[in-house]
Amino acid sequence: MSEQTVGVSAAPVTTIANLGTHEGASVTLHAWLYNLRASGKLLFPIFRDGTGTVQGIVPKAAVSLEIFETIRHLTQESSVIVTGKVRSDVRAPGGFELDVENIEVIQRVSEDDPFPITLKEHGVDFLMEHRHLWIRTPRQSAILRIRAETIKAARDYLDDNGFILTDSPILTPAACEGTSTLFPVKYFGEEAYLTQSGQLYIESTALALGKVYSFGPTFRAEKSKTRRHLTEFWMVEPEIAFCGLDGLMELAENFVSFIVERVLTRRASELKVIGRDIAKLEVVKAPFPRLSYDDAAKMLDEAFTKGLIEQKFEYGNDFGSPDETYISSQFDRPVMVHRYPAAVKAFYMEPDPIDAKYALCVDVLAPEGYGEVIGGSQRISSYDLLKQRIEDNKLPLEAFQWYLDLRRYGSVPHSGFGMGIERVVAWVCALDHVRETIPFARTLNRIYP
Repeated sequence: MSEQTVGVSAAPVTTIANLGTHEGASVTLHAWLYNLRASGKLLFPIFRDGTGTVQGIVPKAAVSLEIFETIRHLTQESSVIVTGKVRSDVRAPGGFELDVENIEVIQRVSEDDPFPITLKEHGVDFLMEHRHLWIRTPRQSAILRIRAETIKAARDYLDDNGFILTDSPILTPAACEGTSTLFPVKYFGEEAYLTQSGQLYIESTALALGKVYSFGPTFRAEKSKTRRHLTEFWMVEPEIAFCGLDGLMELAENFVSFIVERVLTRRASELKVIGRDIAKLEVVKAPFPRLSYDDAAKMLDEAFTKGLIEQKFEYGNDFGSPDETYISSQFDRPVMVHRYPAAVKAFYMEPDPIDAKYALCVDVLAPEGYGEVIGGSQRISSYDLLKQRIEDNKLPLEAFQWYLDLRRYGSVPHSGFGMGIERVVAWVCALDHVRETIPFARTLNRIYP
């Protein structure tokens, strides 16, 4: 590692995000060089520090020759400690620029081995291969800050509304969503699986604590190459005792509205960096439109008849991505589609008492073609019915004895849903692919880096 020190400063250390509180004063930034332009005797280094970027101004006459030459020969992603005076400039992306006074080079990236991600266009495979470096770019950093805000908003909403965080296991003895998408692992001579959902476990904690949620990684061995799917993703799952489908839908719309509002309020600068049209997010407020499965199916049938969609929807099937895209495109905010045929839904969903061929379930479809962001249901509360469903689905009854106990001892109507963080971030950021919503995406063909 090469080190070079030029000048010493006692200016207070701050971040680029907080430059506005130091206007007219000298500050010190711990940063990296993002880009450098030169125009005669003027240098324009752009620094990044994890909270944003700022352009520096370095007139040759205003600093020593040593400082000027040091900056002039900096390479992309060299790490530095830079001191300068904060100056307001409405033309600057963040509203401020930095009149550079001193600089200390912590490590200068070699010109013989330059930073591989330049400002030119790169292919997706190249960028994913260098994901550990790609996340340093302003757009990717902004997305990850929005992700962090989404997670914090989700937890804040639940924490502030009486929900208790209860952790569910990563290793499980049985399937929750279907045996075809399990990742098996060896567990001391027995077979276990990476969790598809914490739902079954937090049903038990809901019956102990009333209102609970889990938040953690989940795994689906889906051989899917769509822009919506990852094999490893993070999910927040609230569960409520003494709650039916209507109460669950009300929770879902208030929950999503709160998250979007929080991102709009606290991450406006990041939304600007990625070029998001915030007008499409500002209308996301409860209540959301509600549509039965039958009405949604009729909507698709009419669209096919009019030539608005290419593939005819077969009634009785679950909705695919093109179906969800069309349905959600008819609304300016998320739409809640409820009461799907029980035959296409999970074994634990309560049948509709009015017509048992439907399940008391709901999917929340995000607008702009982003599909399902929430899936939930009222759970079966009858011991006999749940046991029958487990047997009908050819699931190992012995693995679910503990789950059946919840219906033996004080069973009550209870409901919950799962919300995938990556799907929500993809929609909020209007991303082309969900792989940009997580630091290191796991997909069908990628597990490196």
